[in-house]
Amino acid sequence: MSDLGVLTNVTGLKHVAVREYVRGLISGAEVGAPAPSERELVQRFGVARMTVRQAIDALVAEGLLERIPGKGTYVARPRTRVGALRGYTEEMQARGMLAESQTLIARIEKAGPGIARVLNLTEGDPVIHWKRLRRADATPMCIEDAFLSEVLLPGFLQSGTPTSLYDALRRRGLHPSFAEDSITADVATGEEAEMLEVPVGSPVLRVARRAVCGDKIVEVSRATYRADRFTMWVQFAGEGAEA
Repeated sequence: MSDLGVLTNVTGLKHVAVREYVRGLISGAEVGAPAPSERELVQRFGVARMTVRQAIDALVAEGLLERIPGKGTYVARPRTRVGALRGYTEEMQARGMLAESQTLIARIEKAGPGIARVLNLTEGDPVIHWKRLRRADATPMCIEDAFLSEVLLPGFLQSGTPTSLYDALRRRGLHPSFAEDSITADVATGEEAEMLEVPVGSPVLRVARRAVCGDKIVEVSRATYRADRFTMWVQFAGEGAEA
């Protein structure tokens, strides 16, 4: 899959540009400060109103903005966050399973326009492309395709690939502080079915992730999980609840 194809699965390019622009504007703003209007954003970016709405919806879902009917959209009071941000190795350990990985691709590539935009790089900058078949208790669990900024992680592949990406990021002071996942249901392609050891057309879950550390985007990835082996748990807390 091309870098643009991977990125399209991670998130739509146009609404990401709008979303990150608004995120930057409201960063540090007081609770109740107004967000840019949809009309202003449509004119600035030359995109459809639906694209702007999608960007604002994402920030509302994150808890950064809130809509007040009849008034507008404003900077929201910070929410209590629940759940732990974990990489695959940590997630499998938490489930009492032994995580293993087989590297399929580990190389430096030139960032195409899609990956460059999401990783906040210039087109042609070096990126680390790391694709792995990931097992749990010796049975295939998922195929994970990740792109990382070589600018942030110089020499990342020089001594071989690490066992855990998030452990490696932690050692460099770049463990993600926030991530957003996009989850869709699909069926396995022929290539995926062969690697995951399931029949062609078996149900899979596709999890696209964008992870950041502070203001640095450290990971853009897409993982395809066997739906018969993997259940995604999401925790929620009501307003005012303590994590």
